[in-house]
Amino acid sequence: MGLPRGMRDIGADEAAGIESVRAAFAGTCALFGYTLVEPSTIELLSTLEAKAGPSIREDVYHFEDKGGRAVALRFDMTVGMARGAAGQRSLPVPARMAAFGGVWRYDEPQRGRYRHFHQWNVEVYGARGAEADAEVAEFTVRMLEALGMRGASIEVSHRAIAEAHVRGLAGGPEHAAELLRAVDRAQRRPEKAIVSECERRGIPREAVEGALLLARARGGVGEARDALGGGGGGAGWGELGAVMDSLARRGVECASVNLGIVRGLDYYSGTVFEAFGPDRSIGALAGGGRYDSLSEALGGQAMPAAGAAGGVERTLAALGAREAPARAHVAVVHVGDALGAEAGALASRIRQRGVAAVASLVQRPLARQIAAAERDGARAVVIVAPREWGEGKVVVRDMAARTESTVEAASVHAALGAALSSGTRE
Repeated sequence: MGLPRGMRDIGADEAAGIESVRAAFAGTCALFGYTLVEPSTIELLSTLEAKAGPSIREDVYHFEDKGGRAVALRFDMTVGMARGAAGQRSLPVPARMAAFGGVWRYDEPQRGRYRHFHQWNVEVYGARGAEADAEVAEFTVRMLEALGMRGASIEVSHRAIAEAHVRGLAGGPEHAAELLRAVDRAQRRPEKAIVSECERRGIPREAVEGALLLARARGGVGEARDALGGGGGGAGWGELGAVMDSLARRGVECASVNLGIVRGLDYYSGTVFEAFGPDRSIGALAGGGRYDSLSEALGGQAMPAAGAAGGVERTLAALGAREAPARAHVAVVHVGDALGAEAGALASRIRQRGVAAVASLVQRPLARQIAAAERDGARAVVIVAPREWGEGKVVVRDMAARTESTVEAASVHAALGAALSSGTRE
């Protein structure tokens, strides 16, 4: 029995990695004052189409439920969170919300990306201006730092600048949306291939090549503007400059301008950004920006909004293989079948004291039980043996110090403190 293409079971190591990202995310949310929520897993297909048009059907898992309603699995957190926020007429603003969970996209599977994967997401509702945009961009950087990533960078752009540039090209107004998507793809694919694809769809070569100038406009705000020959963009340049100034004041030294960052989704209306790890072949690890019109498109009240989302599996791929942190837990082992139940009861009493403890559930020689406990990262092993148990005692082995002591079984938790606080075994 197999699985559908692009799906996979999540094993213990990957699950531990996902939980480590979840923990870092929860900690970063606490630092920034974001409240965790859980948007619905299933949305009405009409809700997704209101945001992205009928073509979204090609990118999502959609089906008819038993009531005959056209529904779809969520493909990001933003739509559900925006829908929920827009429906709260008394929502105090600015509202900072966050979510973490699985999403489903009918994309081509690729490195670090499956058709079911996990995202973290933060949103700020009811706040306009550069400070809100800079906050979600800073959150993205601090989130990667919380995971121990070194060499991350964040690249910032503005949709108004990009849209003004493509509209000014020959044939640009007619093909503006397609040209922006071509610029987005240029972050990951050779420009020659993109030009050929666009020409096959009837987009003039001159327009495509002109649009791709955005992908080369990088550095500071002034450098990017010079690369476009001044160009249009109106207030977009001032807003982009304000965001970059705010990031500099916040100590985000890895931020730069890249006008090729346009984000593929059409609902973005202002600042946009993407974050990368040191290995850019993996692609963007997170991205976001401003989308003031989204809540209204979903049938709610107009509400300014900015947010960011990150791919969990892709971030874990960027971090590379890392040794899982040792669990500060106790293994309770026993000698002989008769003491198996006593070992289980002792492990239960240790857990009731707030200490993680596992008991051996199968009968094995003592040496094999201890070897398994060491392999699982136990900091201490409690040995329940006939002679000591008959005296109301157990043996505690400190796996780091490689020492043993015999202690009263009733107070074994007190003897475990030193072993559980000891460092990594040599």
